[in-house]
Amino acid sequence: MSALFSPIELKDVKLRNRIAIPPMCQYRANDGFVNDWHLAHYASIARGGAGLVIVEATGVAPEGRITPGCTGLWDDAQIEGMARIAAAIKAAGAVPGIQIAHAGRKASANRPWEGDDHIAADDRRGWDTLSPSAIAFGANLPKLPKAMTLADIERVKADFAAAARRAKQAGFEWLELHFAHGYLAQSFFSVHANQRDDEYGGDAVRRGRFLRETYQAVREVWPERLPLTARFGVIEYDGRDEETLQESIDLVKALRSDGLDMLSVSIGFSTPKASIPWGPAFLAPVAERVRREAKIPVSSAWGFDSPVNAERAVSQEQLDLVMIGRAHLADPHWPYHAAKKLKIDRPSWVLPAPYAHWLERYAVAE
Repeated sequence: MSALFSPIELKDVKLRNRIAIPPMCQYRANDGFVNDWHLAHYASIARGGAGLVIVEATGVAPEGRITPGCTGLWDDAQIEGMARIAAAIKAAGAVPGIQIAHAGRKASANRPWEGDDHIAADDRRGWDTLSPSAIAFGANLPKLPKAMTLADIERVKADFAAAARRAKQAGFEWLELHFAHGYLAQSFFSVHANQRDDEYGGDAVRRGRFLRETYQAVREVWPERLPLTARFGVIEYDGRDEETLQESIDLVKALRSDGLDMLSVSIGFSTPKASIPWGPAFLAPVAERVRREAKIPVSSAWGFDSPVNAERAVSQEQLDLVMIGRAHLADPHWPYHAAKKLKIDRPSWVLPAPYAHWLERYAVAE
């Protein structure tokens, strides 16, 4: 049996395979509310056969959105639309997950195909941004953020907890906290963004405090029987990689002791000066080290879209789940074609019956 297509259990949740679809922003929401685009997108992509589908980065507050088109869960009125999406994912046989997030100093941006830069100061669509320190990201995101007060920190932690409650009400069974990619939580941990001299800045333990306290606030409201996970940039590729990675592993150990169920291993993206060694499965050795040293299940994305690489990562115990993102946009039935590539007998079993019947009946040798 293929390792990639073996089931996995985490808490009371069982995934039919090790293929997960990570959060991929659609930038189609209106004031944080989802619509027919999101419903059709997630229903379609879930039917392809993945075990887990995680809904895109969803703002815990209006100022936490990356762009004006990002989804939100800061209002009870947003639950209904999200509930339809969670139900559609589950009806397709996948576990419905959602990622909740605050974009910090990278918020108030134009959509990627409209510039992927900060919205101009005189454009009413934009808003003020927050960060641990008043340091701009730079490059195409030059807006100077407000340095957060202790009251701001308490409010945002409460916003995460409130969004988590709404996610549960909507029917999601897997929750991921976005602690990566230069957004707010990652900024607290990053030496590139955090120059505070209080209990939330300084050494790695204090820089990690916001992440731990946010996790703990969510842990109090999220059901113990359901997975509570995080996506975290454990490395920056900024010239201090070993130091950052060791600090990150120490933080992950602390989060695991707090009850974290799985870590999605990613990149910090906290500085535009990083030199990232893009390539197939380039994060696999990093993820394996985090898995081994922090003793926690891990997943990862970035370059696992080859079925052979995905299978290898799971079979060699580098990853417990493989996140396959953009490849699913190109081919919503990526699991079916992966099963064929891996020479699994009757690969059409991963498809819905209305597709599988005809593909199996008229299958031809390739």
